[in-house]
Amino acid sequence: MFERNQKTIFVLDHTRYFSISSEQYISMDYLKGKPVPESTASGNSIVGTQLSKSLWTCAVESSIEYCRIVWDLFPGKKHVRFIVSDTAAHIVNTWSPSTQNMSHVSNAMMMVSVPSRSIPQSSDYSVIHGLRAAIEALAEPTDEQLQAAHFGCKQIANEGRVICITSARDNTSMKSLEDIFNTVLLQQNALVAPPAKKGLQIDHCHLVILNIVPLGVESLVTNRSLLEISPFLNVEIHTVNAPDISDKLLHLIMGHYDLASTTVTNIPMKEEQNANSSANYDVEILHERAAHTKVCGPDFNFTTSIKPGTAYETVTLKWCTPRGCGSADLQPCVGQYNVTPVDVTSRPSSCLINFLLNGRSVLLEVPRKTGTKTTSHMLSARGGEIFVHSLSIARSAMDEAPSIIDGPGGRVSDYRIPEMGQLLKMSRLVPLKAKPKGKLAQGEHLWRRLPRYFPRTANVTILFNLQRQLSWLPHFLHLIVKEDMDKQDEVRCQQQIHELYKSASRGDLLPFSNSNNARLKVSKTKDQYRLFYRELEQLIQLNAHTPHHKNLLESLQSLRAAYGDAANKSEPSSAHLRSYTESPLSPERLEPTNSMSSSSSSILKASKRRMSSCGQRSLLDIISSAERSQSNKRLDFSGRLCTPLGQTAKLYPDFGNKEKDILTTGIVSSNLKDESIRS
Repeated sequence: MFERNQKTIFVLDHTRYFSISSEQYISMDYLKGKPVPESTASGNSIVGTQLSKSLWTCAVESSIEYCRIVWDLFPGKKHVRFIVSDTAAHIVNTWSPSTQNMSHVSNAMMMVSVPSRSIPQSSDYSVIHGLRAAIEALAEPTDEQLQAAHFGCKQIANEGRVICITSARDNTSMKSLEDIFNTVLLQQNALVAPPAKKGLQIDHCHLVILNIVPLGVESLVTNRSLLEISPFLNVEIHTVNAPDISDKLLHLIMGHYDLASTTVTNIPMKEEQNANSSANYDVEILHERAAHTKVCGPDFNFTTSIKPGTAYETVTLKWCTPRGCGSADLQPCVGQYNVTPVDVTSRPSSCLINFLLNGRSVLLEVPRKTGTKTTSHMLSARGGEIFVHSLSIARSAMDEAPSIIDGPGGRVSDYRIPEMGQLLKMSRLVPLKAKPKGKLAQGEHLWRRLPRYFPRTANVTILFNLQRQLSWLPHFLHLIVKEDMDKQDEVRCQQQIHELYKSASRGDLLPFSNSNNARLKVSKTKDQYRLFYRELEQLIQLNAHTPHHKNLLESLQSLRAAYGDAANKSEPSSAHLRSYTESPLSPERLEPTNSMSSSSSSILKASKRRMSSCGQRSLLDIISSAERSQSNKRLDFSGRLCTPLGQTAKLYPDFGNKEKDILTTGIVSSNLKDESIRS
């Protein structure tokens, strides 16, 4: 119910070190005759006509920009707190909604101001005070957690993230900081345990330490990726130059809240100095990543590029002619998400925001060099907030279902649809009230065994096309796929194979129908039997579970050798690498001519690479992994979360109580609706 990014706490180091310059100078122009000040009231130093921000100013600006993005994209849903640490921990805001806004945090930071350089160097000034206060703040419940406790949830998830902006001398000092934080975290969880029960237990904490240094200064603290310190704590360390801390936090927020970047290109805007001319500008916006994945499913990927000066990817979409927002444009809408510009103070971003707030909507299209344009998103504003609408570019549910002959492979009209239906009926699994021993393993084995060889179309198989013409072939194929073949079944199959060999020796044509013979385009008798033998051998190899199957395989291989069609050394292994939907009659398995040898070999290599990358996964493995990935994304049932272990959650506990039904006659429908939403 409550994710880790539900709570984020910034701990800002307010010691003397953060009063020094960041060593990034900004050029400034002064009027002639005006004296040039040597310093500013905010502590930023001025050298000549150049201004340099302090480390404290860089830390405060970047952290406030972080929370601006969070509050723009998740208004009222995600919470950010600030703690300033020097000789003690100073709480800037709380979890209350009245303090979760930009004006409150900005005014409080103005009162804190830059650390004074005249502060004596003392051990009392430390960031540890702020880290202790951050752990205590994580144990405090938010309004949403209090509401969940009010409804009777006994186990409330409580996770959070602490972002500490400080500066350490070396890795030893950083390790000491981690150990102190972990110790205080364990002590806090001990306090909330019964019988004390002070606050909420912290289930997990993600500590991000940003070690900032002035520009051009080498730091002895090395970067470290996410590391698990204890079951309750993960820590990662980043050393950043002070001017780059804003870009670093922008990169981190993408992963913290699962955000994505979109750059809207070719936005026509009038020049500020010359209103008669216009130029095209680009504006980068942030939103939830689902706005891209819902357009055409998780398997569809937009073309991305890395923006200069950043470390994350952005999706480029083109500006379309704006118009009023109509219902026809929103019919294929599959999602709506808040957006916020990356550079909120730039003129192009300001123009785009004002344009949308005036009631206009803009369609965004996927840039393509050729072909028709495809609109994938729409920007519009409602209630003072700007949203991006994800428009499905796939076939809509209201459209007519596509014909099976219009698949990716072209107009294929000879799919073995009835045979596929029979295979699905044979593979149907029925749930049972009680689970008998061995039944589940037997059903799994059935899924693994049945679809091992199934040609998709009729023009790539000889074996299955002759079932109607050869009366003995259906029973023969049934014995081949039989798992418990005995000696009697082996003798019957041997007899049929020898009869087939005699027919080949006499030169009898295989009894193809006219339609199949025209499709297969195989007229020579020798070629027909050669392909028949190869396909039969592949079928036996895929079902060789018993010694009787292996005897049949050896007998067939000897007959192939006698017929002048001996198997190559690589042929048995390649049979296992082939897909179960292919047959030896597929184009890449036919004997290639000189003109087609290079293309056939490349197709075969591609098939081998495809199968080697997929492994020997069966249809059951693919379906099971897909269901597991989907189940992991679903939120657990709230009744299970609120009910103690071993007890059963009771739905509608007041249902059937006549006295309560009479008292609440007017509001029964609304109560049932609320109960269904909570369930």
